[in-house]
Amino acid sequence: MGGMSKTHRRVLLAKPRGYCAGVDRAVQAVEIALERFGAPVYVRKQIVHNTHVVNELEKRGAVFVEETDEVPEGGVVVFSAHGIAPEVRAAAEKRGLRAIDATCPLVTKVHNEARRFATSDYDILLIGHEGHEEVVGTTGEAPARVRLVDGAAGAATVEVRDPARVVWLSQTTLSVDETVQTVAALRERFPQLIDPPSDDICYATQNRQAAVKGIARDADVVIVVGSPNSSNSVRLVEVAKDAGAAAAYLVDDAGEIEDRWLDGACTVGVTSGASVPEELVAGVLARLDTLGFSDVEEVEAVKERMSFQLPRELRK
Repeated sequence: MGGMSKTHRRVLLAKPRGYCAGVDRAVQAVEIALERFGAPVYVRKQIVHNTHVVNELEKRGAVFVEETDEVPEGGVVVFSAHGIAPEVRAAAEKRGLRAIDATCPLVTKVHNEARRFATSDYDILLIGHEGHEEVVGTTGEAPARVRLVDGAAGAATVEVRDPARVVWLSQTTLSVDETVQTVAALRERFPQLIDPPSDDICYATQNRQAAVKGIARDADVVIVVGSPNSSNSVRLVEVAKDAGAAAAYLVDDAGEIEDRWLDGACTVGVTSGASVPEELVAGVLARLDTLGFSDVEEVEAVKERMSFQLPRELRK
């Protein structure tokens, strides 16, 4: 380790990190549905984008499917935190499924905005990543009006019917800084572009990005705990690098950490995406401890107090 004395090795642990209110609510929805209705409870898509969470719920009797037609008639189905297009809900109703909608309320807010602006005959420039479940769900609210803008490059080519009737919305898990750049590029082309009534990027995404910025400039290496299909976790790696970390890596758990990443490092930053249980972070800290990084300092960027009610279908 570059001959550093052990006392100099430290970990900067970002706070807030891990579960956001929407993820907590979605995971609880599956757990409560299993208790109330018994296994199997079907879940359309991954309830949240975390491999370990999905595996744990599978052990308890959750069955993950791609589409509702894989659920037996009359079965219980939970819709994931990322949201669904209206036709998915209609298909579930048609087949007599007992549906529990665990869509994050912040995603529902974007859906409501999409419907409202489409009704007022605006073209909606949806900033997000093609194929992401959240983008598919939001687009489904107004397919004729939504145009996907995937980053600043997409801003250069997107076409609208009337430049005077354009609004932008966004996927909730994007990089705040990148989205600002994309909006600026859109506004150059469409000066009358309207902003959403309130920020679409969710509070937890923004807070976790602020927290990782706070540790990145002092860290030789940043380790982000999260699954590769988790948009907000992947963004944390990018934000860490942009904020000054010499290197940043995404790991699903402690087993994926490579010793060579820490060669010559004195300070390691650690954080986790919004769908990551805290025990996975504890595992990473334990692994770093064995490598001499036993001094852990938590760095809090902002206090987080958000919580959401359970889905309507599960309230007593």
